[in-house]
Amino acid sequence: MDIFSLIWKGGIVMIPIGILGVIAVYLSIERYLTIKKASVLDSQFMGNIKSMVTEGDVKGAQRLCVANGTPIGLMIDKGLSRIGKPLKDISVAVENIGKLEVYKLEKGMALLATISGAAPMLGFLGTVTGMIRTFNQMQEAGQQITADLLSGGIGEAMMTTVAGLVVGIFAYIGYNLLSSFINKVVYIMEATTVEFLDIMHEPGK
Repeated sequence: MDIFSLIWKGGIVMIPIGILGVIAVYLSIERYLTIKKASVLDSQFMGNIKSMVTEGDVKGAQRLCVANGTPIGLMIDKGLSRIGKPLKDISVAVENIGKLEVYKLEKGMALLATISGAAPMLGFLGTVTGMIRTFNQMQEAGQQITADLLSGGIGEAMMTTVAGLVVGIFAYIGYNLLSSFINKVVYIMEATTVEFLDIMHEPGK
């Protein structure tokens, strides 16, 4: 009996487990690519922003932010658009954009965390229902119970547990890795915000 036959005989619970597996893979890849893009920042970016602001080329600095296309670029662009207002207003505007961008980065993370817990539980549910089905078959077989019937039924029932654990472990690892990547981006955003506010705090700004 091949693996596909065992999966098929795992019962209807294998369907939601399979769906959760596909969602977990998709979310992990999609979030990784999104977060990776958000974390890319030219080392000269803030230096160029400072030079342009110092020279009074605010519009040029904003164009540079738009071309950057990262959450950090959006934050700085918002701050530049508030030049002329109190520093506190600039800080609040930048922080609000930062919170919004972090929210976007965390999109789907709650679902991934849910899958990491739900998939194993579905697997256990499938095993329990599979064992009940096996015991019913044994009862129907009466005195003609064979080792093949017993081992085959239990083996098929355990397939849902294996599948659920595989999906759950994958989602758990994916969630934690992505969370660490997001934390790194948040740290960069916070450091860049401080650097930008320092530029705004300089005399003449």
